[in-house]
Amino acid sequence: MLKIFQKNRSVKKMAQEIDMSNLPKHVGIIMDGNGRWAKSKGLPRIAGHRAGAQTLKKISQFAGDLGIPYMTAYAFSTENWKRSKEEVDALMDLLLEYLRDKDELAGNNVVIRVIGDRSRLSDEINKEIDEIEEYTRGRDGMVLYLAINYGGRPEIVAAVNRLCKKVQDGILEPGAVTEEMLSAEIYTPEAPDADLIIRPSGELRLSNFLLWQSAYSEFWFSDINWPDFSTKDFTQAILDYQNRNRRFGGR
Repeated sequence: MLKIFQKNRSVKKMAQEIDMSNLPKHVGIIMDGNGRWAKSKGLPRIAGHRAGAQTLKKISQFAGDLGIPYMTAYAFSTENWKRSKEEVDALMDLLLEYLRDKDELAGNNVVIRVIGDRSRLSDEINKEIDEIEEYTRGRDGMVLYLAINYGGRPEIVAAVNRLCKKVQDGILEPGAVTEEMLSAEIYTPEAPDADLIIRPSGELRLSNFLLWQSAYSEFWFSDINWPDFSTKDFTQAILDYQNRNRRFGGR
């Protein structure tokens, strides 16, 4: 069917059931379970995060080849700063390494964009973010949003403050704010709301992820830790999504 399925016959067979006219336009992924994966193997937590980074490369390239236009991956939340300094420093080092691997990270025509509050990130990381965004600018493949120092509530607050500034400057009338206006001020204005949000590792919550964009998202949960998440699992999530009746509040 597609070249991405040729090496895995079971995935290829599953893919034949996918309705290519009904793919989610925007998939959000909460990459959870890296630490638990490492613990189960007697490895340090950073080993789990490193394995999770490799899984993200694999799944994002797979999704892009499949034809999904937008994906948002929850890489580092505003709450993750509460972790030990040792783990946070290791995560920042891994992020730097990940961003520098431009050819592998941005393979298959993927466009990389970073969302979140970049003010707490180091100058070195911000430089690499600028470079990877510029490196992939102008491509026409899937847009991969990397959510780094990201939180759904801070995102909404920042969008509201930008609208307040427009009111203050006389650009916008008080009381004239619409949902569409707020949607244009969030971190992902060009992307549609998330059709599907995937969370592995057995947790059943959003954890401050894409709160505005997930008003009518379908959720897919599994007990698989993120480093073990496969293209077969992703394919199953797409099939389950397509078997749901999305009414958006109607009948």
